Amino acid sequence: MQAGAAPDAFDIVVIGGGINGCGIARDAAGRGLSVLLAEQGDLAGGTSSASTKLIHGGLRYLELFEFRLVREALTERERLLQAAPHIIWPLRFVLPHDRGIRPAWLVRLGLFLYDHIAPRKRLPGCETIRFAEHPYGKPLKESFKVGFAYSDCWVEDSRLVVLAAMDARERGAEICVRTRFVSARREGDGWNIALQDAGGGTRHVRARALVNAAGPWVAEVLRTRLGVESSKNVRLIKGSHIVVRRLYEGEHAYILQNADKRIVFTIPYERDFTLIGTTDIAYDQEPHRVAISEEETRYLCDSVSHCFRTPVESKDVVWSYAGVRPLFDDGSLKASVVTRDYVFDLEAAGGAPPALSVFGGKITTFRRLAEHAMDELARFFPAMGPAWTETSTLPGGDIADGDFAAFVAALRARKPFLAADAARRLARAYGTRLEAFIGKAQRAEDLGRDFGKGLTAAEIDYLVSSEWAVTAEDILWRRSKLGLHLPQSTAGEIAAYLEGRRSASPPSP
Repeated sequence: MQAGAAPDAFDIVVIGGGINGCGIARDAAGRGLSVLLAEQGDLAGGTSSASTKLIHGGLRYLELFEFRLVREALTERERLLQAAPHIIWPLRFVLPHDRGIRPAWLVRLGLFLYDHIAPRKRLPGCETIRFAEHPYGKPLKESFKVGFAYSDCWVEDSRLVVLAAMDARERGAEICVRTRFVSARREGDGWNIALQDAGGGTRHVRARALVNAAGPWVAEVLRTRLGVESSKNVRLIKGSHIVVRRLYEGEHAYILQNADKRIVFTIPYERDFTLIGTTDIAYDQEPHRVAISEEETRYLCDSVSHCFRTPVESKDVVWSYAGVRPLFDDGSLKASVVTRDYVFDLEAAGGAPPALSVFGGKITTFRRLAEHAMDELARFFPAMGPAWTETSTLPGGDIADGDFAAFVAALRARKPFLAADAARRLARAYGTRLEAFIGKAQRAEDLGRDFGKGLTAAEIDYLVSSEWAVTAEDILWRRSKLGLHLPQSTAGEIAAYLEGRRSASPPSP
C-alpha cells in the first residue's frame, strides 16, 4: 500500500486462525460479508492441532449437567460427519467398567442419555460387552469383566481448520497467516487495525467489526491490544498427549476411568501407533511455550497400565504434544470440571463499532459457535445473508454418498501407480480435492520427487500454493502427521526443497 493511501476496508476482521476464527471467517464470508483473518503463526498452530482429535458430545459432561452442550455437540457430530467424510469418521469406544469409580447403573444411564439426547442417524448405539467373550477384552486385565461400547467420531483436527479457511477464502475472505495483530483503535464508525507480516512490514486495515478469536490469547488481546475491559475471563488448561507404538489390534478406542474421576483415551493413531490422552492441568504461563511434563507422562502411562495387560512406560513414548485450552472461567475450582461451553463478550457500548470476543469452545461445536457469533453481530450487518453452513460440505468432502471406501477403491482404479497406503492417506487428507495435484498424473514420476510415504513434490507444491504451508513443520506435523513415519532428516530435505522453490519463484511485483 502506498504512503497516504486509504487502508483496506472490510466488514469483519477476525483475529486468530484456530478452528473458531476460521469457522467464523467462513460463515461470515458465506453470508456476503468482506472478511480478513489474521493469524500470527500457522493455521491451527496452537490449541486446534493439540486436541484429542475427537468429534464427540462429551460423555463425561453429562455428569456436570452440561446437557445443552452435549445435545448441541451430538447434533454437530452428525452434521460434521456428513460435511467432511474424508477427515471425520466413526470410532467405536470401549469403556471397561470399574465399579469402584462409577456404579454400572450410572454408566448405563449416561450412555442411554448419550444415545437419545439428540438425533442419531449414522452411528450405532451403545451395548454391553462381556470381555471374556469379545475381542475387546484381549488387551485388558482379567479383573475387567464387563464394559460398554458406544460411538463417537475421529477428526484430523488441523486439517479441519485448514479446510474451514479454504472454504472462507473461496467465498471471498482474505486469509493472512504469519501476520500478527498489533493493535486496533476505534475511529468513527469502524476499527483502524495494525497488522505486521513475517518480514516486519505493517499494514493498516479498517473494519466495521472485530472478532477476537485468539484462543489462549483472547483476554490479552482484549485488554492490552484493544484496551477493553471485560467481566469475563479465560481459564487456561493444559492438555497433554503421548504417542506409543500400537498397543492392540483393532480400530476401536478405549476410554479408561481413573480414581480421580478423570478419563483417559487410548486411540488407534496413524495406523502404527496409539494416541493416549489427555491431562487437565491449570496453566498460568505463556501459551507459546507449552510442553508435556514428566508428571503428566507418568499419569498417562499409569492410567493405561492400570487397565492393560501390557504396561506402558515413559521409554515407550515416541512422540508427545501439549496444548492450552482456553476455557471460559466459570469459577470452578478443579480444572477437570471447568465448562467446555463457549461464551461471547460483545462490546459495543453507545453504538461504538463492535468487538466480539470468543471465550471457550471445542472443535465439535465450531460450526454452531460461528453461527451463534454471526447472530450476535447480525444487528450491525442487517443486509448480510442467512445462515448457510448447516448442510454445506467442507472442501474435499463432496464424496458420493459419503462412501469413503468406494472413493479409495475408485482412486486406486484410476491411479494404479499409487501405493495402497499412499492412496488411502491422500484420500483421507484431501478427499475430492486431491485431483488438484494428481488429476493429470499417469505415472508416479509425474508427481515429482517422492520424499517418503508417498509425499511428493506435487503434493508439497499444492500445500504451499493452496493450503498456506510455509515450513517443513507445517507439512510434516499439521497438514499431515508424516513426521511420525519419516526419518528426522526428511524435514531438512523438505526445507531445502521449499527454499529452492522460493528461490526459483519470480519476485512479487
